[in-house]
Amino acid sequence: MGAGRSRIDWIDYAKGICIVLVVMLYAVEWIDGVTGGRDSWLHRVVEFAQPFRMPDFFLVSGLLPARTIGRDWAAYLDRKVLHFAYFYVLWLTIAFVLLGPWMAAKGGWDATGALYLRSFVRPYSWLWFIYMLPVFFVVTKLAVRLPAALVWTAAAALHVAALDTNFKVFDKFAQYYVFFYSGYAFAPLAFRLAAWAAARPRTSLLALAAWAAFEAYVVFGGYSSLPLVSLGISFIGIAAVIGASALMPASRLFDPLRYCGANSIVIYLAFFIPGMAARIALTRLNLVDDPGTMALLVTFAGVVGALLMYWTVRDTRLRFLFSRPAWFAWPARRAAATA
Repeated sequence: MGAGRSRIDWIDYAKGICIVLVVMLYAVEWIDGVTGGRDSWLHRVVEFAQPFRMPDFFLVSGLLPARTIGRDWAAYLDRKVLHFAYFYVLWLTIAFVLLGPWMAAKGGWDATGALYLRSFVRPYSWLWFIYMLPVFFVVTKLAVRLPAALVWTAAAALHVAALDTNFKVFDKFAQYYVFFYSGYAFAPLAFRLAAWAAARPRTSLLALAAWAAFEAYVVFGGYSSLPLVSLGISFIGIAAVIGASALMPASRLFDPLRYCGANSIVIYLAFFIPGMAARIALTRLNLVDDPGTMALLVTFAGVVGALLMYWTVRDTRLRFLFSRPAWFAWPARRAAATA
């Protein structure tokens, strides 16, 4: 699941920004759980990023399916559905093995088992992103012959409707599909924006500064939750992340962020293990009192720890944790591979 030969740098930088912000979100929530929800400076960072954090992750994920969407269904389902289904089931099981005793202590083993089974139809906690990607890929292929403007308008309307049906898959679909589909349908615009920003670094930096001020005003002024404003500010934030990502290859300083983006799924799957271990260590050792600093340390531990896990197992028999085994393929694809 590491970097490939034909990766596009700015996409990896954008994914790197998003995955670090995702880990930070959960780190703040975990520290809230042990500090009674004490407010911190890192809460402001998480709040600032909320309008664009997951929208950008989905839009960037939708940029490249145009290359494979014309393939036969067997190839498409193997790469875009079974691939993510494998990692969802595997890491859902790992999460419940590790967290099961704690869950059972709170609600009993029956409730824990029921929650595990329910997680196959109602995505579990942070793994919901992995669950939703195959849904988005399938819907996009089914809609490939429909006018892009029609699909985008319908997806945007679902987002603006701000549905809360308590059916998590549908609610997440309504909230985020417009961004994934925008990545697929309007990928040339994203690439042109990245090229424009890279060619005009000074102008881009000024534009990013103006965006940051505007984002802060809208978010901290309490306007970002308004449906139409939410849609608009999300796309503006996505444009800002693309512009910033296009500038980053000019400096080696940001290379770690690119590596995180190239291995974003690795981090997304495994960060909870080192992240929670860091949270336990920090709270028991009582070395740091500031909740923002604690959450930042947990963020760092989650990102670096997940990568360390990947580096440790990638050349061992445990590589199946991050690399889908050849036998776990769509039947038609598996038959073709062994023919």
